[in-house]
Amino acid sequence: MRYYISDLGQYVGQKIELKGWVYRTRSSGKVKFLELRDGTGVVSCVFFRGDCTDDVFTRFDELTQECSLKLTGTVRKHPKHEKVYEIGVTDFELIGTSKDYPISPKDHGTDFLMDNRHLWIRSKRQHAILKIRHEIIMSVRDFFDGRGFTLTDAPIFTPAACEGTTNLFETKFFDEKMYLSQSGQLYAEATSKAFGKVYCFGPTFRAEKSKTRRHLIEFWMVEPEVAFNDMYENMELAEQFMEYIVQRCLKNRPDEFKTLERDISKLAPVVAPFPRLHYREAVDLILKENPAFIVGDDFGAPDETIISSKFDKPVFVHHFPQAIKAFYMKEDPSDRGYAMGSDLLAPEGYGEIIGGGQREESVERLLLKIAEHKLNEKDFQWYLDLRRYGSTPSSGFGLGIERAVAWICGLAHVRETIPFPRLYGRSYP
Repeated sequence: MRYYISDLGQYVGQKIELKGWVYRTRSSGKVKFLELRDGTGVVSCVFFRGDCTDDVFTRFDELTQECSLKLTGTVRKHPKHEKVYEIGVTDFELIGTSKDYPISPKDHGTDFLMDNRHLWIRSKRQHAILKIRHEIIMSVRDFFDGRGFTLTDAPIFTPAACEGTTNLFETKFFDEKMYLSQSGQLYAEATSKAFGKVYCFGPTFRAEKSKTRRHLIEFWMVEPEVAFNDMYENMELAEQFMEYIVQRCLKNRPDEFKTLERDISKLAPVVAPFPRLHYREAVDLILKENPAFIVGDDFGAPDETIISSKFDKPVFVHHFPQAIKAFYMKEDPSDRGYAMGSDLLAPEGYGEIIGGGQREESVERLLLKIAEHKLNEKDFQWYLDLRRYGSTPSSGFGLGIERAVAWICGLAHVRETIPFPRLYGRSYP
């Protein structure tokens, strides 16, 4: 039977065998201590001359950081801490040696840690971040699956642009020119006409030569799409979604937040409904602190920070100028020049975490938009068919997992939000 550190409370008083890696060691006279990690947790293992043989006690000194071993001992309650356990070691067997482990307890530079990302993820901080990432991904699936959505994943190879042609990765698909997907949205629109409520969830790619703390070249995005939903119903879905994710993380990952020293009081207010601002109202806030902002432009990171700093929970900005939005975004017929879309800005300066809105359902207007954006109409005939055969209002949004992880964990940079980040200028390891 295999035993795991996370389950030790079930085996108090029993002799068990654990397998794992040495996190750190220390000695104190007749007692020696080893912190063992196995991926499910970390446990203190006590080597006492009265419990183990002299040979075992002596061989303790062979153990080095990150060597792997099989250890036998008795599970005991910690003498000072409730629901904390330790192992009284009787024997161990070294499985894999670890000599001169490069990541020592001292401080290391970012480049060094990124070069050793395959080892850095073993640290307590990185482990906590990736556990919260896992919780977020589970909550994404549970939210949509529990509300009758169907997962209908989109292709990675696409023949045309969804978000503009300037940041596409071009590749070969046998004898054809193809691109790595920027978004699964267009395909989700198609499947929503078959299933009503759908979502796609997978990697997306942006060839942006950007080195900001918010941008990755490859990132994971979840994109729901609902037939017949308008922009306002879309915002309601998005705020319910974000509330569910944040509150579930707070409930299920307190230890990880503690490891990260995250101020969770800043996450507690993330409860629907969220405040909503028209673009014009948001611009008024920006101009008070950034008079150089050009009305009609999209927001930069400093502008988003100005807006979000006025609220203790995420805030929607809706009705951006039509001219700066994608070809498929519907123009508000009662507010010409403004698109029926919205961005959700996270607090604490983390900026946009959700972008979405209502799609243009008229084939005639969509044809005009394709021409205005200088796109090849031939590439979008299948997309136009969605308007030719039973067109409906339709809305959806996209959430980038890594930005959500950065905000929820309180991280300074998205490079820590995914096991192996792809950044401009960095593709190793």
